[in-house]
Amino acid sequence: MVEQEDSYDFRPVTEKDLPMIARWLAEPHIAEWWDDPKKEIAEIREHISSVSVEPLIVELDGRPIAYLQSYDPHLEDDHPYADQPFGTLGIDLSIGPPELVGIGHGSAIVRQFVEELFEEGAPRVIIDPHPENGRAIRAYEKAGFRPIGRRHSQYGDVVLMAVDAAEAEMEEGN
Repeated sequence: MVEQEDSYDFRPVTEKDLPMIARWLAEPHIAEWWDDPKKEIAEIREHISSVSVEPLIVELDGRPIAYLQSYDPHLEDDHPYADQPFGTLGIDLSIGPPELVGIGHGSAIVRQFVEELFEEGAPRVIIDPHPENGRAIRAYEKAGFRPIGRRHSQYGDVVLMAVDAAEAEMEEGN
């Protein structure tokens, strides 16, 4: 299980990371929820120089363990989440090594990253797991997210979940 003192480092994805991410995308626990790995890697490669999407590698004690991306839905034309409050950022997370899935890293990574986004001024953070991805939904709920609706878009069926900076501050104050 994840220890309370575990802390994650977030670094930008580089071209050298793409073969590792491709291996992760081929793992059954990720492949079930992502599109074709070649298509995904091409998009991640484009994101490396993007202004709207920030692709990151999550490291624990110097070991890459997950792919994380944050994005601004207001910087993409016709983004299905552009109806969210201005300044909202979206995130996506996939833990790579299968032995690290289901032991608490997902909610811990998301919680730490969301705190950093709030410190940088984001008023809301959203995430959009597939409705049948119960493990992810439970992890995001543990990290403070709550469902705010179901959506269907070019990304498929999703449960749109959000956590607001104001809610996080109130919880810290208690």
